[in-house]
Amino acid sequence: MTEPLRVGIAGYGIVGNRRRHFIDLHPRLKTVAVCDRRLDGDGTFDDGVRYYTHYKRVLEEDLDVLFVCLTNDINPEVTIAGLEGGLHVFCEKPPGRDVADVVRVIACERTHPALKLQYGFNHRYHDSVRDALKIVRDGELGQVINLRGMYGKSKPVTFGQTSWRTERALAGGGVLLDQGIHMVDLLRLFAGEFTEIHSFISNAFWNHDVEDNAYALMRTADGRVAILHSSATQWRHRFSLEMTLERGAITLSGILSSSKSYGAETMTVAWVGDDETGDPREQTTRYNHDPSWADEIAGFADAIANDTPVVNGTSEDALKTMELVYRIYCADPEWRDRWNLSDEVPDL
Repeated sequence: MTEPLRVGIAGYGIVGNRRRHFIDLHPRLKTVAVCDRRLDGDGTFDDGVRYYTHYKRVLEEDLDVLFVCLTNDINPEVTIAGLEGGLHVFCEKPPGRDVADVVRVIACERTHPALKLQYGFNHRYHDSVRDALKIVRDGELGQVINLRGMYGKSKPVTFGQTSWRTERALAGGGVLLDQGIHMVDLLRLFAGEFTEIHSFISNAFWNHDVEDNAYALMRTADGRVAILHSSATQWRHRFSLEMTLERGAITLSGILSSSKSYGAETMTVAWVGDDETGDPREQTTRYNHDPSWADEIAGFADAIANDTPVVNGTSEDALKTMELVYRIYCADPEWRDRWNLSDEVPDL
């Protein structure tokens, strides 16, 4: 490859701007056009990048790659348009408002097998997560017994986000779908697929038509149990994933983010000894650098350049994670019936 891949970005808000920063740092990629409905008409930035107010104008450009950073209701439509236009597509999470949205995208993806499609499950690229996954997969501490995941913020809309996240018609769901989906994805990554689910879903505090708290108790076919709490009433922002294994434990606490409100990112590993007394030897690693955004984009660029499969954030990951989110919603019969939800997966 001699020339950089020409990139268009559909959706140029906080996330779109952050994506562009790391796209332009990568030698194989170059941003040539962006769009956002809040931009003042169509034109050209001082650096030569063209800008538009509608994604269809971006698709008229001579592109190789499309990054989709739009609202949940339109993400699937634009992802499909990019694939049908012959472009490799990177789409932010969540992949849509419901499971059917993801199925529509996958049906299109299958008609374009030469193109790469990746979803932005960014937390898989954090060093603490990668180090913990290596320990689990190496078998040093034995098999996973149980997990407790907590991811919470103080309100549904934070850090300059726009209010569409509180509107069911646009978002499809609340804090579980918007932020908690990262924890759902990590629970699947470390434990496998869950077959039994119980939940309580509530919007009793903020009173939007999407949830502000989701509580779930889940079990895999081989008996691994996970507890999940996704919250928009967590006044002190928190990310925590505790995993108990046969010969020890791993605790991930804090996550490096642009808001810097989730505390230091650490991984604590405990080793159970022969004379176990409930106070095992521990070692804590603190991570002071966040490579996740750069590494995620680099992985996508490598998959395109080398024509190799996408490793993290595949459409299958997106479908299974989205399916689990909706199974959590539907496990609370009151919430399911209130919003006429379904966790059935349409035929592909």
